[in-house]
Amino acid sequence: MSPSAGSGTNPWLVVIDPQNIFASPDSAWGSPFFAEAMPRIRALAAAFGDRVLVTRWMPTADRSTSWGDYFAAWPFADRSPTDPLFDLVPEAASLSSLPTLDLPTFGKWGPEIEQIIGRGASIVLAGVSTDCCVISTALAAADAGARLTVAADACAGSTAENHAAAFQVMGLYPPQITLSTTAEVLAGL
Repeated sequence: MSPSAGSGTNPWLVVIDPQNIFASPDSAWGSPFFAEAMPRIRALAAAFGDRVLVTRWMPTADRSTSWGDYFAAWPFADRSPTDPLFDLVPEAASLSSLPTLDLPTFGKWGPEIEQIIGRGASIVLAGVSTDCCVISTALAAADAGARLTVAADACAGSTAENHAAAFQVMGLYPPQITLSTTAEVLAGL
């Protein structure tokens, strides 16, 4: 992990949306790389201890906004928030002692996370989908002054090309966003 990610404070691990909807090969949003990323996410969570926050995307957005158009385009996801599709995968259920942060937005950065981890915190991001919720969270967090390291091999994209494209964009934001690997993050703790 780079020096900017440490900044003299204990970093937090934020695991973005390790849910059935993104893990299942039968889901239209299932990442073919989810199973590869999950052991790395678990290794990171074990190292971060009580400084782990897990998020979930929930289908609770106001349908009178552009989210209505979104759900019209993706009707399979327009279900009750209690549907098992939105549950954490079993391997993610014990990643954090904190309750999941459930939000109806791609990006999870906002006052809810800042209240838990603090303003200007050092964060390691992992999770899915690299090319949607991870990048949306990373860019908003960087704008808010957080110091981010994104563990590339602990993220899963919708495709290999989209995963690489998201990392190309996030790579344009140093020093606020540093790209790394799970091994480098663990070595820097």
